[in-house]
Parts: sequence; structure tokens; C-alpha cells
Amino acid sequence: MSAEHVTYSYKALSGADVHLLRQLLDVFALAFDDHEAYQGAVPGDAYLQALLAKPHFIALVALAGDQVVGGLAAYELEKFEQDRREIYIYDLAVDQAHRRRGIARALIAELQRLASVRRAYVIYVQADRGDHPAIALYESLGVREDVHHFDIPVDAARQ
Repeated sequence: MSAEHVTYSYKALSGADVHLLRQLLDVFALAFDDHEAYQGAVPGDAYLQALLAKPHFIALVALAGDQVVGGLAAYELEKFEQDRREIYIYDLAVDQAHRRRGIARALIAELQRLASVRRAYVIYVQADRGDHPAIALYESLGVREDVHHFDIPVDAARQ
């Protein structure tokens, strides 16, 4: 789908929007060039519907007509040290043909609105080294923190 002269709309997904979540998984697979992660074992409709109905899971999509051209998946994390919340953007992507049109910014702006309603005090996101477009976007919206990320395998606990 060509992005010229396209009007975009944005939608927070609910349990009735499994078909849109499936389209978002397609966008992620292409954008991240990771078909195995996003298409290799997609759960059934009942699982996806239940996930979309959970209050801590947030899925937003950018639509060109009825076609998903971008979106994000985020999680609300309740804090223990104070009565407050954080929002973590797990994935955010825009289809190649629709980039550089403000879609990612609009998705984040909608997430900011939702975060305010949920009484979150911050939204945070990771960017991979070398992903210069993502880093530039996030630096333009917030404060950069240099942190380390560690993946700890679950199976290690059994050894």
C-alpha cells in the first residue's frame, strides 16, 4: 500500500480486535526481519483475545483504511514502592512504505494519553545499538539512560 495521500487513524485494541493484532504481528515480522519470532508460533484466537482483554497489556495500531501499517505493544507495570505505574514499550514498528510520516510519534502520543489516564509516571523503551532511527526518535521525546540489558534463561534455575 502506497503511503502517498494516506490518512491514518489510531486505535487501542480490545478483545474484539484479534484480526488487527494478527496484522500487527505481520508488521513486526517484516520490520524486524524476524518471521520466526512473530509468525513461527502465533497463538490461537482465544489466547490473543484473552491477552487483549488484560488490563496490563496495551496494543495500539496505526491504520490506513482497514490495513494495519504500524503499531506498538506495551505493558503496564504496577510499582511496589509507591502507588504508581510505568509503561514499557515492548515493540514499536511502522511498515517501510509508511515511515517518516509521524506514525511512530502519533502512536507514542496516544500511549502518553493512555498512560496519563492509567496514572503512569513514565513510559520507557529500549533501542538496540545501531538502530539510529529509533534512537533519534526516542531521544527527541525523552531522556536517554545508558543501561545494560541481560537475558537470564529460565532453564538455568534447573541446573
